[in-house]
Amino acid sequence: MSLTSKAAASLIRHAPRQQLPALRSTTATVQKRSRADDAHHPSASNAPFQSPFHRGTSNSNDTTVIPSFAKYKSGSESGNKTFQYFMVGALGGLSAIGAKNSVQDFLVSMSASADVLAQAKVEVDLASIPEGKNVIIKWRGKPVFIRHRTGDEIKEAEDIDWKSLRDPQPDSDRVKKPEWLIMLGVCTHLGCVPIGEAGDYGGWFCPCHGSHYDISGRARKGPAPLNLEIPEYDFPEDNALVIG
Repeated sequence: MSLTSKAAASLIRHAPRQQLPALRSTTATVQKRSRADDAHHPSASNAPFQSPFHRGTSNSNDTTVIPSFAKYKSGSESGNKTFQYFMVGALGGLSAIGAKNSVQDFLVSMSASADVLAQAKVEVDLASIPEGKNVIIKWRGKPVFIRHRTGDEIKEAEDIDWKSLRDPQPDSDRVKKPEWLIMLGVCTHLGCVPIGEAGDYGGWFCPCHGSHYDISGRARKGPAPLNLEIPEYDFPEDNALVIG
């Protein structure tokens, strides 16, 4: 056998011996991984698992079973209800007090001030107004016309065909006593103050836009759509007038 043949035979004998440790290392790694996978498998655990929806001995889950949460409850049921009722009652009482104060403050802020209340009613001495004359007083920041009408003025106001007027109203509906005519001195067109004993009908005339009112304060000509307004008033005595 030549030298070359001997070298080749020696290499063939030593090659398997060199690969054997590497194969053994690979086999050991695979076995370790297999053991780790087996340890995490559910069947390998020794602690049994019981589903909260499990009923009886069957392995199937029953979704109609409600799990018990008794261990999460704190205290007795009656104690919890008492606390809840107390909190609801306390919050309800505080809410009622707050609502009462809010409503009271709102009503106080909306109520009339002392100076307004002082002008809520005005008393007038009618004995100081002669027949056939006008008097203007201030009531609630507005002018009020008081006319002591004569007999001829009363007859003129009653004889007019009031049904044909733009704001039909008989004279008897505008006065409580025929000789006394009480009206707000505010033009029903744009709120101007008419002039007394003027105009085409001997009553009042608004120079701003040309509205004419008769001796009963009814709109007869011009842009005014309504008669002069009649305020609330009363005669507590023969020569006394209370407006408001």
